Amino acid sequence: MISIWVLGFIVGAGHAFEPDHMAAVSALISDKSSRRDIIRHGMIWGLGHTLVLLIVGGAALLLKTTLSAQFAVGLEMMVGVMLVGLGAHVIYRLRRDRVHFHRHSHQDGIEHIHIHSHQHDTTPHTPAKHRHVHPDRTAWCTLLVGVMHGMAGSAAIILTTAATLNSAPLGLFYIAVFGAGSILGMAAISLLMSLVLIPVRALKRLNNGLHYFIGMATMSVGLYVVVSSGAMLGVTP
Repeated sequence: MISIWVLGFIVGAGHAFEPDHMAAVSALISDKSSRRDIIRHGMIWGLGHTLVLLIVGGAALLLKTTLSAQFAVGLEMMVGVMLVGLGAHVIYRLRRDRVHFHRHSHQDGIEHIHIHSHQHDTTPHTPAKHRHVHPDRTAWCTLLVGVMHGMAGSAAIILTTAATLNSAPLGLFYIAVFGAGSILGMAAISLLMSLVLIPVRALKRLNNGLHYFIGMATMSVGLYVVVSSGAMLGVTP
């Protein structure tokens, strides 16, 4: 039994490395300037992913039922549409904002290189304006994206768990371990991404190019998911 749970954790960690998951999180963290924030958003994605697996998967295991294949593919298509939207938003945000770089001071004295937009400013730039706190309102968006990915993957995890374990409580524990693995896996991915994103911010052209790449790559993965899901549902463009 322990080996099954260890396997669940490893599979969950590997699950985070799937292309659509990495594309979504890279789009969500592309504007983050702190390694801590980048990793936090990766873990928030994993939390949303795990919560919906526990709710949907737990209900299915207790009721001894599964999700239909057609419904699961439909959810995958919705994830594809979401990825296209996330990628488009990265490019839109880059083109919309008039961005420059400067050293930024927080109230606690910590300084870092900061990207800031002055799109609608009519007065000269004053560095003192940048001494402020950063309320992060995007965490809910990251959580919802994780929930969507969890919904799309719930059918597979339910089938795998039901085929492996006959006990609903053990199945729930397996899903929880799987979810813990996915949270840790996405935290590791976010850490790796931060090693590229943060240094690149010091060079505006390279930063803009990276954002365009993230946006286009996310849209491409989303389009692939939509087309492949549509083909499985018999929907042709």
